[in-house]
Amino acid sequence: MRTLQQIGLLGLGALMLLAGAPASAQNAPSRDDIVAKLDKYQSDLELDVADLRKQVTERSKSRGKSEPPPQKRPAIAPDLNKLPTFNVDITFDVDTPIVQPDSYQTVGRIADAMVHSSLLPYTFLIVGHIEANGKREANAILSQRRADAIRETLVNTFKISAKRIQAVGLGEEQLLDSARPTAPVNNQIQIMTLSKIPETEPAAATPAAKKPPAKKKK
Repeated sequence: MRTLQQIGLLGLGALMLLAGAPASAQNAPSRDDIVAKLDKYQSDLELDVADLRKQVTERSKSRGKSEPPPQKRPAIAPDLNKLPTFNVDITFDVDTPIVQPDSYQTVGRIADAMVHSSLLPYTFLIVGHIEANGKREANAILSQRRADAIRETLVNTFKISAKRIQAVGLGEEQLLDSARPTAPVNNQIQIMTLSKIPETEPAAATPAAKKPPAKKKK
């Protein structure tokens, strides 16, 4: 039989294991937290997402000697800061766009928020970022792939309409913490309320065509 002291040690060991276990379920944001951040729409932002992707690709290839360091580069799309935004930590496999299983609950909460009644009238932008480590051009590509991966998960796994979500990766061209370009916070994903879905007006009822009068039999 185990002594009381042994039992106490076993209990302490179990508590230590629990303390060291992943706390993703506890750290996942609530649906209401996400809704509260995104439900602040004021006006649409005129944004050509395809053109922004092109700008990020071109700028990430800059090699000039006069090119400023990451912490001094101007934001590539400063107008995005005007949009209602929710910043979230999503865990990916290293150097890949593969979402780790412990982050699926968080993506599910984002999906829950998008189908909340107060957010149903809107479209969203998924924005990927990367800390300023490694090759700048590779970071731009990876951030786009990760933003696309979140969009695909929302659409294919959680059945959010593809028409409501766009994705763009900004790489290290718009750091979330420019003072600390290599800090992990720069790896966050941003969810932004982009625009309001135009209301479709019901088609006007057309009067039924009158039938020609029947010919009288002679």
